This record gives sequence, C-alpha cells and structure tokens, in this order.
Amino acid sequence: MTEHEHVRVAVIGSGFGGLGAAVRLRREGITDFVVLERAGAVGGTWRDNSYPGCACDVPSHLYSFSFAPNPDWPRTFSGQEHIHAYLEHVADTFRLRPHIRLNSEVKLMRWDAGELRWEIETSNGTLTADVVVSATGPLSDPKIPDIPGIDTFPGKVFHSARWDHDYDLRGKRVAMIGTGASAIQIVPAIQKQVGKLTLFQRTPPWVMPRADRAISGAERWLHKQLPFTTQARRGILWGIRELQVQAFTKRPNELGMVESIAKRNMHRAIKDPALRDKLTPTYRIGCKRILLSNTYYPALAKSNVDVVASGLSEVRGNTLVASDGTETEADVIVFGTGFHVTDMPIADRVVGDEGHTLMETWKDGMKSLRGATAAGFPNWMTIIGPNTGLGNSSMILMIESQLNYLADYMRQLDVLGGRAALAPRPSAVGAWNRRVQERMKRTVWNTGGCNSWYLDENGVNTTVWPGTTTEFRAATRRVDLSEYEVIRAAQRTKEQSAAGSEKVEAGA
Repeated sequence: MTEHEHVRVAVIGSGFGGLGAAVRLRREGITDFVVLERAGAVGGTWRDNSYPGCACDVPSHLYSFSFAPNPDWPRTFSGQEHIHAYLEHVADTFRLRPHIRLNSEVKLMRWDAGELRWEIETSNGTLTADVVVSATGPLSDPKIPDIPGIDTFPGKVFHSARWDHDYDLRGKRVAMIGTGASAIQIVPAIQKQVGKLTLFQRTPPWVMPRADRAISGAERWLHKQLPFTTQARRGILWGIRELQVQAFTKRPNELGMVESIAKRNMHRAIKDPALRDKLTPTYRIGCKRILLSNTYYPALAKSNVDVVASGLSEVRGNTLVASDGTETEADVIVFGTGFHVTDMPIADRVVGDEGHTLMETWKDGMKSLRGATAAGFPNWMTIIGPNTGLGNSSMILMIESQLNYLADYMRQLDVLGGRAALAPRPSAVGAWNRRVQERMKRTVWNTGGCNSWYLDENGVNTTVWPGTTTEFRAATRRVDLSEYEVIRAAQRTKEQSAAGSEKVEAGA
C-alpha cells in the first residue's frame, strides 16, 4: 500500500461476504475500494477449513450467489475444494483481483471524528477509508478451550480449521474433541486410516441423512444450455427451506417427526443399545444446528472407535482425562471446538466515535441495527452481523440481503453529498434488538433445552435470525435515514470546538 492511501470503501475479508461486497460495489459504479485479506488467497472459511471430508451442509445451487450461478456443481452438496474454487472463479470473473490486498491483516481500525474517515493499520501498511465493510465472518477464528495440562501433551495438537496436512495420521491414536459439523465429517474421513479414534462428546448432535449424490453430466448440460433451470432448482431449494422456518421459530413441538427420522438414521447403523444411549440427544432437534451425514454413525460403530460421553477436562502427558474420569491414551489431539462467534476478535480492533472498541461496546452482548451497523461506529458496516445467522438455510441469502443494504447505504451518502457519515442512533439499535429478542423467545434455539454456540455467555441468542430470509430481505431493502444521525465535517468541528470551550471555562 502507498503511504497515506485513501479509498472510498475498505472491505475486510475475502470470503463470500467480502467478495460479494466487492461485486456489489462495482455494480453500483464504485471502483475506489480495496479488499483487505489477512491470508495469501481468497476464500475465507472455505480456504481455511480444508480438513478431511470438509463439505457444505447446504445444497450447492443454493449455496452460491444468485448473480453468479454455477451450472457445473459436481455434487448436490459440494466439498470444500469446489466451493473454494467457486470463490476464486468469482474473484476472476468480476475482475476483483486488482482490488484485493493479500497478506494484509487488519491490526486496528480507528474512527477519525475530525476527518470523518477510518484510519486502518494493516500488516502491510496503513490507509484511510470513508466507509468500512467488515466481512470477516463468525467462523474465521478457531476456538480452543483452555484445557489444564495441554502444554504437557507430547504429541500433535491442531484445530480442525488449521489442519496439518503434513502430519501422517496412519496408525496413530487420535482424540477428536467435539461433535459439531466439522467433527462429524472428520470422523468418517479418518476412521479407516488411524489406529484408534476416540471421540470426546459433551453433547450428542442430532444427525439427519444426507441426500448427497453426484450431479449427472446431463443435468449440468441442461443447466448450461438453459440457465433458467438452474434458477428454478435454486428457487425450489429456497422455497422448501422457507416453509420449514415456522417450525423452528414458532412451533418447535412440530419438530418431533423430524426427530423420529434422525433416530431411525442412527438405529440403522448403531446396533449397540449402550452406544445408542450415548448418541441420543435429550434436547429438541434444531436447538443446535441439525447435522447431515450418512457415514458418521457407521464410523462410530467400527471396532477402532470409542465414544466418550464426556468432555475433555485434563491432559496428563499422553493421557487424556474426561470429565467423567475416563482416561484415554493419544498421539494426536484434534479440536473440533468451533469458533469465536459471539466474541469475534476483530471487534477488539475496531475503535469507534468515543474511543471505545466494538468489543467493549458489545460487552453485554452483540447488538446492531438490522444486523449491519453499530451505535458509536459511523460509516462502519458488518456482513453476517448479530442475529443474521440461519439454522436451516443458506447464509448466501442473508449476505445478499445485506449487500442490498450496503448499496443503499452508499447511495444515501452520495445523495447527502460532501463529507458526511451515517451514525446509527442508539434508540434505533435498541428498538431493533428488542423486536428481534422478543421474537426469539418462541424459537427452538431458545426453548429447545440445549446450550449452543448460538448463545453468548449471558445465554442470549445474538447469532440467529428468528424469521424467514424473505422477511430479512424486506427489512434490509432500504436504509431508513430516521434511524441514523447524519454527521457532517463542519458540524463535527463545531461540536468539538464547543466541547473544548466548555473544558476551558470549567478549568477557569
């Protein structure tokens, strides 16, 4: 970066959110922007998560941009390598490479109230921007629990999102910590090659059958020749999921039939009653994310796999001790323990209008206006912000809705003219979040009897959207200026001068 470089917009991250924002800015005629990426390639979570068996649990034709359909998906549920390749393709197709700054990790973003712009320090230089779009995503920073004695373990330790492909697992005694979406893909992928696999399970997940298959050459040919068939396929997939939302958000008791399907899926593979007891959840399905797999349960039934129905509590050299006292010898520890979702590290690097970090502002829970903007942080927007997650559909739908909001945000700034900024009113942020949390009370995520990563340390669901994607799109179609304070450079200078005069008088 050149010294004192200034851009209209700085986008942080180059996953689906960051690349989507870049495409939308270009479509709005804005070319004065950069995409700051801390790694050496684009792709976000689909670049970082390359563990064995990594794949998406949303159908391929729905897990892609509506403005960049891919008629050539090889499977109905695509693997990591295909999704990462798709994102590389998007970067090339929409000519985003000149805007992307790789190996440029953001160290600090500070709002300059006098100049009405953001000062951004990166590992590759500094720059300023009128607007910041934070698209780092909630699944970007791995969370590893603080296990007593972990530093005494003489073997290999890594997180699923930082897989060590140079390490040979063949014949090793492997401990898999966690039973989330990553773990249920890793376990069957490595079971055949390891000597012994021990799964430490704090809470069993609900696992449904995965309707995955290869997409035939004829289907792909049809989608290429007749693009509307790709759109129709996407529309059907979307519609089915929209119809499911009521059960998750208003009538959780209707999910009992879904539980029966999940139990049959387990019983087909697990014949041992004791193991079935360990693997049967006691909470309502949907309270945690429903997982999809045809191979997880069969892998757990193999003779070289043990399930410890307890979390890891201590490490004593090669010995791993579970909370129930079970001891296991291991050569490798793989943490499939999720990410910093409600305490995203990027929030500690954003300093707002009053000198407070976003982390400090959100100390009692993440709050934003329409999942996008935060009080005290003018001209700052997040993609996949608080309460924008989904429990049953594609996050790309939510991202595209937020891109609509971003586009109108930029239009509003242009209409205002001159040096101006939009600062969300605390009253608007509070009103929006009260409505969201009121709707959340009836949802399966709040009433289902589980403790999931959707909840923050105070037990508040600051992660999931309690409605349909259609509702969210309507709520983010336009920026309502009544929810914002319009700040102008002259106004801010006048306010600062007045504040300075008051201090002088007070000192006198």
